Amino acid sequence: MMKTIGHINRLFRAWRTLAAWAVLGLAWLLGLCTLCVPEAAAMDIAILQSSDIAAYREAIAGLKATGPIGATYTEYDAQGDLEAGKKLARKLRASNASLVVAVGLKAALAAKVEIVDVPIVYLMVQDPLKHQLTAANMTGTLLEVPLDRQFKIMRMFLPTLHRLGTLYDPAKTSVRVKEAERQATIFDCRLKGFPVESEKDVPPQLRAMLEEVEALWLIPDSTVLTNESVQFILDSALARQVPVIGFSPEFTRMGALLSMSVNYGDVGRETGLLVKHILDGAGLLPLDPLPIERLKITVNLKTAKFLGITFSKELTSLIDETY
Repeated sequence: MMKTIGHINRLFRAWRTLAAWAVLGLAWLLGLCTLCVPEAAAMDIAILQSSDIAAYREAIAGLKATGPIGATYTEYDAQGDLEAGKKLARKLRASNASLVVAVGLKAALAAKVEIVDVPIVYLMVQDPLKHQLTAANMTGTLLEVPLDRQFKIMRMFLPTLHRLGTLYDPAKTSVRVKEAERQATIFDCRLKGFPVESEKDVPPQLRAMLEEVEALWLIPDSTVLTNESVQFILDSALARQVPVIGFSPEFTRMGALLSMSVNYGDVGRETGLLVKHILDGAGLLPLDPLPIERLKITVNLKTAKFLGITFSKELTSLIDETY
């Protein structure tokens, strides 16, 4: 009888020890699972957009698709008003936001002025350095295609191109044109800028340019490109057998030979990766805005045929959309 009781006691102690180890093991596993949950699970990312437009919504959707897993996104709309944007930025400064995403120029300017101790990442801003979107807590992504990549693509599609022209307003885009002139020489091409100080200067400067160049390169410049001038520029260039290179699929659709652009969803997706990189504790924010890796190339095949230009199968495989 005593042997039986002693045996039972030993079994009980063994079971209790085993149970204790099981509890410890479960606690360890739970702790491990907790560690596996991304830190972003408790992070609040504030999105301040300049206005509620389709392009911004597309970019924001891309951002959320690649941003930190588990993050909470809170959206604010400045409704196109810089002062309203500043008020919202002050509200964000007092919130628990781990990072602020500024979508569009007015949102970025408002965030820069009002927020100094929280990381700011901007997107959908044309030429951010021109607007001095630089601060220790601020970085972002570029909306335009880098110049070197543009010239490389031009050279691929127009291998005999050596004389390139562009219309520009010196008060708005002289810095960009000067840099483009320097970049063009690397690709054995001479870029000549024709200054346009008002819309009435477009016809005479366009005529002068078409006498000298082998292709016309359009750059974002609101003095040159208006609702009235765009089709006139495209028609005039085609009449002189001069191909036009644009920066939007819309120009290609209207008759430009070739356009290089970025997709708004891709801008958002690559910005989301940048946000994740920052919140993962990667260190200092990139000083310069980051270019978007994936480009969109569109070609107007009717224009190409009219100009007597053909493309190899290799080049055709690079085209994302044709008209």
